[in-house]
Amino acid sequence: MPMPSHSSSLFSRSTLLACVLLLSGIFFRVLRVDLAPEVLPNFSPLMAAALCGALFLPGFMGLVIPLVALLISDALLNLHYGEPLVSKQLLWTLPCYLFAIGIGWMLRGRRIACLPALAGTLVASLIFYIVTNTGCWMGQSAYPQDWAGWIQALTVGLPGYPPTWSFLRNSLIGDLLFTAVFVMLEQQSPAMQRNSVAVS
Repeated sequence: MPMPSHSSSLFSRSTLLACVLLLSGIFFRVLRVDLAPEVLPNFSPLMAAALCGALFLPGFMGLVIPLVALLISDALLNLHYGEPLVSKQLLWTLPCYLFAIGIGWMLRGRRIACLPALAGTLVASLIFYIVTNTGCWMGQSAYPQDWAGWIQALTVGLPGYPPTWSFLRNSLIGDLLFTAVFVMLEQQSPAMQRNSVAVS
């Protein structure tokens, strides 16, 4: 009876690590709302989870698991705020999730490196910020429906709320930090496996 190879064992551990990190990171955005809603609003590894899931999870798991987890966390947040489980904001967020997953998918098959993953995460986060804030600008009459109103939506936002640029800052911190940690852990996993094989 053939014994399982070290590569298949490594593959299983790597996949499990990826799933645990992704799900923990995505649902941190849900828990943070209850635990520390005033601390770093929008601090969550949203786009990093989509990109890293597509980059590191094998096969179509890289497409399905990040997208489903992100949509579930969206629904939970909507439930928390008394909104419909599927809100119209999904028209803006879903294409951004898919874009981030697409970047991660394009980076597959290459040597795992931190810089390309960070660059892809940065691009996905910026596009998410621009698209979703444009959606808010178009959907809220409080914003002037002109160039100045769009710039307001992207920078200071509405009176009585934190400036929208602070949400961009916090989301970038969460996304880039999560991506860096994820890549480093994925790079460490093969090294740890090789060392264990050498010792045995």
